[in-house]
Amino acid sequence: MSQDLYDLLGVTRDADADTIKKAYRRMARQLHPDVNPDPATQERFKEISRAYEVLSDPQKRAAYDRGGDPFGGVGGFGQGAGFSFTDIMDAFFGGAGATQGRGPRPRVRRGQDALIRVEVELAEAAFGVDREIRVDTAVVCTTCHGDGAAPGSRPITCETCRGQGEVAQVQRSFLGEVRTLRPCAACRGFGTIIPDPCRECSGDGRVRSRRNLTVKIPAGVDTGTRVQLTDQGEVGPGGGPAGDLYVEIHVAAHDTFTRHGNDLHCTVTVPMTAAALGTTLTLPTLEADVEQGADSGVETTFELELRPGTQSGSERVLRGRGVPGLRGGRGDLVVTVIVDTPTRLDPRQEELLQELAALRGEEQPSGQVRPGAKSVFGRLRDAFNAH
Repeated sequence: MSQDLYDLLGVTRDADADTIKKAYRRMARQLHPDVNPDPATQERFKEISRAYEVLSDPQKRAAYDRGGDPFGGVGGFGQGAGFSFTDIMDAFFGGAGATQGRGPRPRVRRGQDALIRVEVELAEAAFGVDREIRVDTAVVCTTCHGDGAAPGSRPITCETCRGQGEVAQVQRSFLGEVRTLRPCAACRGFGTIIPDPCRECSGDGRVRSRRNLTVKIPAGVDTGTRVQLTDQGEVGPGGGPAGDLYVEIHVAAHDTFTRHGNDLHCTVTVPMTAAALGTTLTLPTLEADVEQGADSGVETTFELELRPGTQSGSERVLRGRGVPGLRGGRGDLVVTVIVDTPTRLDPRQEELLQELAALRGEEQPSGQVRPGAKSVFGRLRDAFNAH
């Protein structure tokens, strides 16, 4: 290579490293074989790559400035060219690339989130409750305080990668020597080695432990609702920050009430005579399931008035007696009335019912048959017949 290396890159002899690198990037974008396959251009690319190899290395540049042979007498592209493949990628993408490397990966990392499921009663879900739970998660090792080394020792710098966490692998290609970075196998990419790991945590900096927590379950939760406890999950490797703990709620079935959203549904069965004459029922509220003080003043029952002639299957809606919402408000209580028709009558009861039937003219009821709705095809047929 007879041409001056500084002239090849278009820089002055006092140019700093950044100026030389920018000049090489600019020219590599234009001359790279993937961009311009012309043979003359490829030869030009080889020349600027060798020039950059020399001028980017302080020792080789100094030897060249003194008039020495920076290639040690070895000529030809692909034999002495030791430029990094990353430098070429930098030329196209402008990044720092693997020349600087990613560096060692940290031993201290954030822990994972944890999930635990808790079953609560319907009243507890509706009005909220403080529940004590027991969790089994990773906590900071109290012996090594998270650093993973036995007491009196400490991590040391890896001699293989010299603390970089990465080692370079060089392969030859048509472009020359391509250098790539791989995580160091000796230290697993950490850059340090623990020669004497903590015997309690085996060098991980954390151990498993069971502990009790109190979780405040807000009013209005339902099955599937998750309550987040910040920083109560798994402690990270190396004693890193803990993740979050999520408490997933499962609401147990209730003997009386069924929940639909924020509404409560229940069914009451009344005798035929009570439905016909009307009556007043005393029913429990959901608050009856909550332990209240004697002077709390919470209403645990309510009066439901059934009008005379109440039909089986009819519904009564009591506003504001359902489940409180997570964002305020409260649902309704829907009471479905089922009329119980007697199946066993003694002679006197049968006689009285026959007298009632006679008074109402219902000895031989014919029943009422309501015409069913026509199908779609039936309506279409009628429409055509009408025309």
